[in-house]
Amino acid sequence: MGNRHAKARSHQGFDVDRDAKKLNKACKGMGTDEAAIIEMLSSRTSDERQQIKQKYKATYGKDLEEVFKSELSGNFEKTALALLDRPSEYDARQLQKAMKGLGTDEAVLIEVLCTRSNKEIVAIKEAYQRLFDKSLESDVKADTSGNLKKILVSLLQADRDEGDDVDKDLAGQDAKDLYDAGEGRWGTDELAFTEVLAKRSHKQLRATFQAYQILINKDIEEAIEAETSGDLQKAYLTLVRCARDQEGYFADRLYKSMKGAGTDEETLIHIIVARAEVDLQGIKAKFQEKYQKSLSDMVRSDTSGDFQKLLVALLH
Repeated sequence: MGNRHAKARSHQGFDVDRDAKKLNKACKGMGTDEAAIIEMLSSRTSDERQQIKQKYKATYGKDLEEVFKSELSGNFEKTALALLDRPSEYDARQLQKAMKGLGTDEAVLIEVLCTRSNKEIVAIKEAYQRLFDKSLESDVKADTSGNLKKILVSLLQADRDEGDDVDKDLAGQDAKDLYDAGEGRWGTDELAFTEVLAKRSHKQLRATFQAYQILINKDIEEAIEAETSGDLQKAYLTLVRCARDQEGYFADRLYKSMKGAGTDEETLIHIIVARAEVDLQGIKAKFQEKYQKSLSDMVRSDTSGDFQKLLVALLH
Protein backbone atom coordinates (compact mmCIF):
# COMPACT_ATOMS: atom_id res chain seq x y z
CA MET A 1 0.00 0.00 0.00
CA GLY A 2 2.14 2.86 1.19
CA ASN A 3 5.27 1.15 -0.04
CA ARG A 4 6.08 3.86 -2.51
CA HIS A 5 6.98 5.90 0.57
CA ALA A 6 8.78 3.11 2.36
CA LYS A 7 12.12 4.23 3.55
CA ALA A 8 14.61 1.44 3.37
CA ARG A 9 17.38 3.00 5.32
CA SER A 10 19.93 0.40 4.29
CA HIS A 11 23.04 2.42 3.84
CA GLN A 12 26.44 1.92 2.36
CA GLY A 13 29.04 0.33 4.52
CA PHE A 14 26.85 -1.39 7.11
CA ASP A 15 29.35 -3.17 9.34
CA VAL A 16 27.74 -5.41 11.93
CA ASP A 17 30.99 -6.00 13.85
CA ARG A 18 31.68 -2.32 14.18
CA ASP A 19 28.08 -1.61 15.24
CA ALA A 20 28.09 -4.31 17.93
CA LYS A 21 31.38 -2.89 19.28
CA LYS A 22 30.01 0.65 19.28
CA LEU A 23 26.93 -0.41 21.21
CA ASN A 24 29.00 -2.31 23.73
CA LYS A 25 31.16 0.76 24.24
CA ALA A 26 28.06 2.96 24.57
CA CYS A 27 26.67 0.78 27.37
CA LYS A 28 29.90 -0.04 29.19
CA GLY A 29 31.33 1.50 32.34
CA MET A 30 29.94 4.56 34.07
CA GLY A 31 27.12 6.30 32.27
CA THR A 32 25.60 5.46 28.91
CA ASP A 33 26.34 7.09 25.58
CA GLU A 34 22.72 7.70 24.58
CA ALA A 35 23.69 9.67 21.48
CA ALA A 36 25.52 6.64 20.05
CA ILE A 37 22.51 4.41 20.75
CA ILE A 38 20.11 6.89 19.13
CA GLU A 39 22.32 7.25 16.06
CA MET A 40 22.57 3.51 15.59
CA LEU A 41 18.91 2.62 16.18
CA SER A 42 17.61 5.34 13.90
CA SER A 43 20.01 4.84 10.99
CA ARG A 44 19.83 1.06 10.57
CA THR A 45 17.03 -0.96 8.97
CA SER A 46 15.01 -3.44 10.97
CA ASP A 47 16.94 -6.31 9.33
CA GLU A 48 20.26 -4.69 10.19
CA ARG A 49 19.18 -4.27 13.81
CA GLN A 50 18.40 -8.01 13.93
CA GLN A 51 21.91 -8.75 12.71
CA ILE A 52 23.42 -6.39 15.29
CA LYS A 53 21.40 -8.10 18.04
CA GLN A 54 22.69 -11.54 17.03
CA LYS A 55 26.28 -10.34 16.68
CA TYR A 56 26.11 -8.63 20.09
CA LYS A 57 24.90 -11.82 21.75
CA ALA A 58 27.55 -13.94 20.00
CA THR A 59 30.35 -11.52 20.89
CA TYR A 60 29.45 -10.46 24.43
CA GLY A 61 27.24 -13.33 25.60
CA LYS A 62 24.44 -10.94 26.58
CA ASP A 63 21.08 -10.02 25.10
CA LEU A 64 21.02 -6.47 23.88
CA GLU A 65 17.44 -6.19 25.21
CA GLU A 66 18.62 -6.97 28.74
CA VAL A 67 21.44 -4.45 28.44
CA PHE A 68 19.01 -1.75 27.30
CA LYS A 69 16.62 -2.62 30.15
CA SER A 70 19.36 -2.08 32.69
CA GLU A 71 20.90 1.01 31.06
CA LEU A 72 17.90 2.97 29.72
CA SER A 73 14.60 4.05 31.21
CA GLY A 74 11.14 5.46 30.55
CA ASN A 75 9.80 6.08 27.05
CA PHE A 76 13.32 6.13 25.63
CA GLU A 77 13.81 2.55 26.83
CA LYS A 78 10.37 1.53 25.49
CA THR A 79 11.16 2.92 22.04
CA ALA A 80 14.66 1.43 21.94
CA LEU A 81 13.31 -2.01 22.87
CA ALA A 82 10.54 -1.70 20.28
CA LEU A 83 13.19 -1.04 17.63
CA LEU A 84 15.02 -4.27 18.53
CA ASP A 85 11.94 -6.27 17.54
CA ARG A 86 10.94 -7.10 13.99
CA PRO A 87 7.76 -5.11 13.16
CA SER A 88 5.65 -8.30 13.34
CA GLU A 89 7.13 -9.19 16.76
CA TYR A 90 6.51 -5.69 18.03
CA ASP A 91 2.86 -5.86 16.93
CA ALA A 92 2.52 -9.33 18.46
CA ARG A 93 3.86 -8.05 21.80
CA GLN A 94 1.45 -5.10 21.72
CA LEU A 95 -1.46 -7.48 21.14
CA GLN A 96 -0.39 -9.86 23.88
CA LYS A 97 0.01 -7.00 26.34
CA ALA A 98 -3.47 -5.76 25.39
CA MET A 99 -5.02 -9.13 26.26
CA LYS A 100 -3.05 -10.46 29.20
CA GLY A 101 -4.35 -10.16 32.73
CA LEU A 102 -7.76 -8.82 33.60
CA GLY A 103 -9.60 -6.80 31.02
CA THR A 104 -8.66 -6.24 27.41
CA ASP A 105 -7.39 -3.09 25.73
CA GLU A 106 -9.65 -3.32 22.68
CA ALA A 107 -8.25 -0.09 21.23
CA VAL A 108 -4.88 -1.78 20.65
CA LEU A 109 -6.48 -4.83 19.01
CA ILE A 110 -8.42 -2.51 16.70
CA GLU A 111 -5.43 -0.26 15.96
CA VAL A 112 -3.30 -3.23 14.88
CA LEU A 113 -5.70 -5.69 13.26
CA CYS A 114 -7.82 -3.15 11.38
CA THR A 115 -4.82 -1.44 9.76
CA ARG A 116 -2.46 -4.20 8.67
CA SER A 117 -2.15 -5.89 5.26
CA ASN A 118 -2.70 -9.64 4.75
CA LYS A 119 1.04 -10.23 4.67
CA GLU A 120 1.55 -8.25 7.89
CA ILE A 121 -1.24 -10.16 9.65
CA VAL A 122 0.23 -13.51 8.63
CA ALA A 123 3.64 -12.39 9.98
CA ILE A 124 2.06 -11.15 13.24
CA LYS A 125 0.26 -14.48 13.75
CA GLU A 126 3.52 -16.37 13.22
CA ALA A 127 5.43 -14.07 15.58
CA TYR A 128 2.72 -14.42 18.24
CA GLN A 129 2.83 -18.21 18.07
CA ARG A 130 6.64 -18.16 18.25
CA LEU A 131 6.91 -15.68 21.12
CA PHE A 132 4.02 -16.85 23.31
CA ASP A 133 3.47 -20.42 22.14
CA LYS A 134 -0.22 -19.62 21.68
CA SER A 135 -2.51 -18.92 18.78
CA LEU A 136 -3.36 -15.25 18.31
CA GLU A 137 -6.77 -16.19 16.92
CA SER A 138 -7.61 -18.32 19.99
CA ASP A 139 -6.56 -15.52 22.33
CA VAL A 140 -8.60 -12.93 20.43
CA LYS A 141 -11.63 -15.26 20.47
CA ALA A 142 -11.26 -15.78 24.21
CA ASP A 143 -10.75 -12.09 24.98
CA THR A 144 -13.42 -10.43 22.85
CA SER A 145 -17.08 -11.09 22.26
CA GLY A 146 -20.02 -10.40 20.00
CA ASN A 147 -19.64 -8.51 16.77
CA LEU A 148 -16.22 -7.09 17.64
CA LYS A 149 -14.95 -10.67 17.95
CA LYS A 150 -16.49 -11.50 14.54
CA ILE A 151 -14.78 -8.63 12.73
CA LEU A 152 -11.39 -9.23 14.39
CA VAL A 153 -11.46 -12.97 13.69
CA SER A 154 -12.48 -12.21 10.11
CA LEU A 155 -9.48 -9.85 9.75
CA LEU A 156 -7.19 -12.51 11.21
CA GLN A 157 -8.00 -14.79 8.24
CA ALA A 158 -5.84 -12.39 6.20
CA ASP A 159 -7.88 -12.94 3.06
CA ARG A 160 -8.76 -9.40 2.08
CA ASP A 161 -8.74 -8.88 -1.67
CA GLU A 162 -5.66 -6.75 -2.38
CA GLY A 163 -6.10 -6.45 -6.13
CA ASP A 164 -6.36 -3.21 -8.08
CA ASP A 165 -9.55 -3.95 -9.99
CA VAL A 166 -12.79 -2.23 -9.09
CA ASP A 167 -16.09 -3.98 -9.74
CA LYS A 168 -18.69 -1.22 -10.05
CA ASP A 169 -21.64 -3.64 -9.86
CA LEU A 170 -20.29 -5.22 -6.70
CA ALA A 171 -19.75 -1.75 -5.20
CA GLY A 172 -23.40 -0.93 -5.86
CA GLN A 173 -24.58 -4.24 -4.44
CA ASP A 174 -22.35 -3.90 -1.34
CA ALA A 175 -23.59 -0.34 -0.79
CA LYS A 176 -27.18 -1.60 -0.93
CA ASP A 177 -26.35 -4.49 1.43
CA LEU A 178 -24.74 -2.09 3.90
CA TYR A 179 -27.80 0.14 3.75
CA ASP A 180 -30.20 -2.80 4.18
CA ALA A 181 -28.05 -4.13 7.03
CA GLY A 182 -27.81 -0.80 8.84
CA GLU A 183 -29.98 2.20 8.28
CA GLY A 184 -32.57 0.32 6.27
CA ARG A 185 -33.84 -1.77 9.16
CA TRP A 186 -34.28 -1.91 12.92
CA GLY A 187 -31.08 -3.10 14.52
CA THR A 188 -27.94 -3.52 12.54
CA ASP A 189 -27.01 -6.71 10.73
CA GLU A 190 -23.29 -6.63 11.41
CA LEU A 191 -22.56 -9.61 9.20
CA ALA A 192 -22.83 -7.50 6.05
CA PHE A 193 -20.48 -4.88 7.52
CA THR A 194 -17.97 -7.53 8.55
CA GLU A 195 -18.09 -9.25 5.16
CA VAL A 196 -17.60 -6.05 3.17
CA LEU A 197 -15.17 -4.13 5.41
CA ALA A 198 -12.89 -7.09 6.15
CA LYS A 199 -12.77 -8.71 2.72
CA ARG A 200 -12.91 -6.09 -0.03
CA SER A 201 -9.83 -4.28 -1.31
CA HIS A 202 -9.31 -0.67 -0.24
CA LYS A 203 -9.86 0.48 -3.80
CA GLN A 204 -13.10 -1.51 -4.05
CA LEU A 205 -14.26 -0.10 -0.69
CA ARG A 206 -13.71 3.47 -1.89
CA ALA A 207 -16.06 2.73 -4.80
CA THR A 208 -18.57 1.19 -2.37
CA PHE A 209 -18.52 4.27 -0.11
CA GLN A 210 -19.11 6.46 -3.14
CA ALA A 211 -22.03 4.29 -4.24
CA TYR A 212 -23.40 4.45 -0.67
CA GLN A 213 -23.23 8.25 -0.71
CA ILE A 214 -25.13 8.36 -4.02
CA LEU A 215 -27.67 5.76 -2.91
CA ILE A 216 -28.82 7.43 0.29
CA ASN A 217 -27.09 10.79 0.24
CA LYS A 218 -25.21 10.11 3.44
CA ASP A 219 -21.59 9.38 4.22
CA ILE A 220 -20.86 5.81 5.37
CA GLU A 221 -19.06 7.13 8.48
CA GLU A 222 -22.19 9.01 9.56
CA ALA A 223 -24.23 5.86 9.10
CA ILE A 224 -21.78 3.83 11.20
CA GLU A 225 -21.83 6.49 13.91
CA ALA A 226 -25.63 6.41 13.95
CA GLU A 227 -25.98 2.63 13.88
CA THR A 228 -23.20 1.30 16.12
CA SER A 229 -21.37 2.27 19.27
CA GLY A 230 -18.35 1.50 21.42
CA ASP A 231 -15.51 -0.70 20.20
CA LEU A 232 -17.46 -2.07 17.24
CA GLN A 233 -17.99 1.47 15.96
CA LYS A 234 -14.30 2.18 16.48
CA ALA A 235 -13.34 -0.93 14.47
CA TYR A 236 -15.70 -0.11 11.57
CA LEU A 237 -14.57 3.52 11.44
CA THR A 238 -10.90 2.48 11.50
CA LEU A 239 -11.50 0.11 8.58
CA VAL A 240 -13.35 2.80 6.60
CA ARG A 241 -10.75 5.49 7.28
CA CYS A 242 -7.86 3.18 6.37
CA ALA A 243 -9.58 2.19 3.13
CA ARG A 244 -10.06 5.85 2.30
CA ASP A 245 -6.58 7.04 3.19
CA GLN A 246 -4.32 4.89 5.33
CA GLU A 247 -1.55 7.48 5.64
CA GLY A 248 -4.14 10.13 6.54
CA TYR A 249 -5.58 7.80 9.20
CA PHE A 250 -2.18 7.45 10.89
CA ALA A 251 -1.51 11.19 10.56
CA ASP A 252 -4.79 11.85 12.41
CA ARG A 253 -3.93 9.34 15.13
CA LEU A 254 -0.54 10.98 15.66
CA TYR A 255 -2.05 14.45 15.76
CA LYS A 256 -4.68 13.40 18.31
CA SER A 257 -2.01 11.74 20.46
CA MET A 258 -0.28 15.10 20.88
CA LYS A 259 -2.89 17.84 20.69
CA GLY A 260 -4.24 19.43 23.86
CA ALA A 261 -2.82 18.79 27.30
CA GLY A 262 -0.71 15.69 27.80
CA THR A 263 0.73 13.33 25.23
CA ASP A 264 -0.28 9.74 24.50
CA GLU A 265 3.28 8.41 24.24
CA GLU A 266 2.19 4.79 23.68
CA THR A 267 0.39 5.73 20.44
CA LEU A 268 3.29 7.91 19.37
CA ILE A 269 5.83 5.11 19.85
CA HIS A 270 3.59 2.45 18.34
CA ILE A 271 2.83 4.27 15.11
CA ILE A 272 6.30 5.73 14.48
CA VAL A 273 8.05 2.40 15.15
CA ALA A 274 5.50 0.17 13.37
CA ARG A 275 5.26 2.33 10.24
CA ALA A 276 8.94 3.35 10.05
CA GLU A 277 9.70 1.11 7.09
CA VAL A 278 6.18 0.95 5.67
CA ASP A 279 4.70 4.37 4.99
CA LEU A 280 6.12 6.82 7.52
CA GLN A 281 7.31 9.22 4.83
CA GLY A 282 3.81 9.32 3.37
CA ILE A 283 2.32 9.82 6.84
CA LYS A 284 4.67 12.78 7.39
CA ALA A 285 3.60 14.37 4.10
CA LYS A 286 -0.08 13.83 4.91
CA PHE A 287 0.42 15.31 8.40
CA GLN A 288 1.96 18.44 6.91
CA GLU A 289 -0.86 18.76 4.38
CA LYS A 290 -3.66 18.27 6.93
CA TYR A 291 -2.30 20.26 9.87
CA GLN A 292 0.02 22.79 8.23
CA LYS A 293 2.86 21.82 10.54
CA SER A 294 5.59 19.26 10.40
CA LEU A 295 5.22 16.03 12.37
CA SER A 296 8.85 16.34 13.52
CA ASP A 297 8.22 19.83 14.94
CA MET A 298 5.12 18.71 16.81
CA VAL A 299 6.92 15.68 18.23
CA ARG A 300 9.83 17.93 19.20
CA SER A 301 7.60 20.29 21.14
CA ASP A 302 5.56 17.50 22.78
CA THR A 303 8.36 15.25 24.01
CA SER A 304 11.74 15.75 25.63
CA GLY A 305 15.15 14.27 26.36
CA ASP A 306 16.52 11.16 24.70
CA PHE A 307 12.99 9.97 23.90
CA GLN A 308 12.46 13.12 21.84
CA LYS A 309 15.84 12.78 20.12
CA LEU A 310 15.17 9.16 19.12
CA LEU A 311 11.67 9.87 17.72
CA VAL A 312 12.88 12.90 15.77
CA ALA A 313 15.78 10.85 14.38
CA LEU A 314 13.34 8.12 13.28
CA LEU A 315 11.23 10.73 11.50
CA HIS A 316 14.11 11.91 9.33
